Amino acid sequence: MSAGEPVSLTVLPKTIDGGPPGDMMKRHLLKEVQVACGAWRKRYEQLKTPQQVAAYQTRLKTSFAKQLGALPKRTDLNARIAGKVQRSGFSVEKIIFESQPRHYVTALLFLPDRKLHKPPYPGVIVPCGHSALGKGYDMYQRAGALLALNGIAALVFDPIDQGERGQLLDSKGRPPMWGTKAHTMLGVGSILLGRNTAWFEVWDGMRAIDYLQSRPEVDPKRIGCTGNSGGGTQTSYLMALDDRISCAAPGCYLTSFERLLQTIGPGDAEQNVFGQIAFGMLEADYILIRAPKPTLICCASRDFFDIDGTWGTFRYAKRLYTRLGYSQRVDLAETDNTHGFHMQLRVAMVRWMMRWLDGRNKPITEPDDLKVLTKTEFLCTPKGQVMAIDGARSVYDINDDRAAVLAKERRELWAPKRRAETLKRAARLAGIRRLNKLPIPVVTRAGVIKRGNCSIEKLIIKPEAGVYLPALLLTPNKKTGSKPVVYLHEGGKTANAGRAINELVAGGRVVLAADLRGIGETAQKRQRKFASHFGADWQDFFTAYLLGRSFVGMRAEDVLTCARWLAKREKTASVDMIAVGHVGVPALHAATIEPDQFASVKLSGVLSSWSDVVRKRIVKRQLINVVHGALEVYDLPDLARSLGKKLTIADPASADGK
Repeated sequence: MSAGEPVSLTVLPKTIDGGPPGDMMKRHLLKEVQVACGAWRKRYEQLKTPQQVAAYQTRLKTSFAKQLGALPKRTDLNARIAGKVQRSGFSVEKIIFESQPRHYVTALLFLPDRKLHKPPYPGVIVPCGHSALGKGYDMYQRAGALLALNGIAALVFDPIDQGERGQLLDSKGRPPMWGTKAHTMLGVGSILLGRNTAWFEVWDGMRAIDYLQSRPEVDPKRIGCTGNSGGGTQTSYLMALDDRISCAAPGCYLTSFERLLQTIGPGDAEQNVFGQIAFGMLEADYILIRAPKPTLICCASRDFFDIDGTWGTFRYAKRLYTRLGYSQRVDLAETDNTHGFHMQLRVAMVRWMMRWLDGRNKPITEPDDLKVLTKTEFLCTPKGQVMAIDGARSVYDINDDRAAVLAKERRELWAPKRRAETLKRAARLAGIRRLNKLPIPVVTRAGVIKRGNCSIEKLIIKPEAGVYLPALLLTPNKKTGSKPVVYLHEGGKTANAGRAINELVAGGRVVLAADLRGIGETAQKRQRKFASHFGADWQDFFTAYLLGRSFVGMRAEDVLTCARWLAKREKTASVDMIAVGHVGVPALHAATIEPDQFASVKLSGVLSSWSDVVRKRIVKRQLINVVHGALEVYDLPDLARSLGKKLTIADPASADGK
């Protein structure tokens, strides 16, 4: 274990199960996805009658809403018109409204020319995709303008952390991050509160409908929704959840979970709903839930969202609509282009809205001379950012309020008489089974190294199919009879660990240094987008999240498996444990769930609390160690207190990595 060690301490071969060790968790989780998708297909084929379809829709819609989290109560929109711009054939009003108290939404309301079209008009909300300009982006303005030119009012609005809705501002009044990165940063803390980024976006969209319906020019019973990319995500959610949406056209988003996860992998935080695959809701269900309401899938042949998956989803939707007798109400428009709300898709969308919201079915074209608003024209706020408005509240402020409520509720849960039951709830939330429910692992020997004062056995511990935990068992030539030690490090079993482990062995201690899944030899090596903020394993995290699983829970079970194996080998009832870095979070869980398995626990550099993740806003690589809804029941200090004097914590870390 010392520096300059001439003998390799690598345990795993260069290829396991047909791929590199670094992709182990991706392969393992994709197998679970395939099983879940196979089960979904069987259920789908059983939907034959309107009654069966209705029961299916109710079950999924209820589950989907529950997983998003309870939505806020409706409050006064306090809407105001900040300006107006006139164009040939339509006008644009600059709107500011509050989706929650002092939480501002900026939007452009495209209205038809009254001389050409008589109100009341159908109304369409247009949530924007991931553009820094938000509602000001050319393609999204053109969608709103084309709707208005054809007699339909359109409300094009900024999502959080886009356009004028940066949720954090630096000293110069500018957002330090935006779009997908900012959405995922918000997601880290939101997940701990039992909600996610989509929770905010869905509510903004529903309040946008409220605003449209409040306008006298708009017929409140003829409401549509369309959006592209991230706006396609929001459209998919909204059209499944809000019955007021009569007609929908999600663009450049819908594919299938199988193809998505096999190709580009999961997207940013709002595109992943906890346990969605586990409770049986795939991408086709966004459409199936609303059948037989009119739905048009807009897509691009060369999109990074796999087009074969899109056609597969369309086929499932078309078949179900046909069974219900409404095959004409679902369709697909594909442009031979890359990702984007291109002209062909805008035209197809507008014609679809005209047909189903206004009873007009005729060809249309987009004018070549269509003039969109300039940046000076489309800004709604004086300083170009809603958070510069006096008293404005961000999504982080809203999360702070929720965290404060949960902190008070947790105090009651951890009263002495309720502690045992609360610990069981914590284990269920994290997905940790009791030790007697865990299978006995398959352990194979991959080699042995003789050293001056000890022998080092290379072990492969296999806790379940497809998961390999490389480990080193160091046995001193002279044992002292002290407890054996399970040694865990966030960088892997050999990272900065040589001196510490050598001292233990020199003292006569048997040490099992193990890589938990996704760490060390099986760590994800692909440094994709977001890795510097969320870790290279952020996509593996979200795949597990879609399956309703946490890495904290899976790794805690790995810890328990290793501890039990070591105790049995050394013929002792318990072991000591040392964990360094973020692996301290699953180690703490393991020790709390099975305290008798551990004589002592020492954590170094472990996160001080999950509450700190919510407070800090911008955090460093905390995603892998969050548990959905954990703060509804427990925080890390609650677990630490339950271990009493058995636990030692050295140099606790804050959520920003300091």
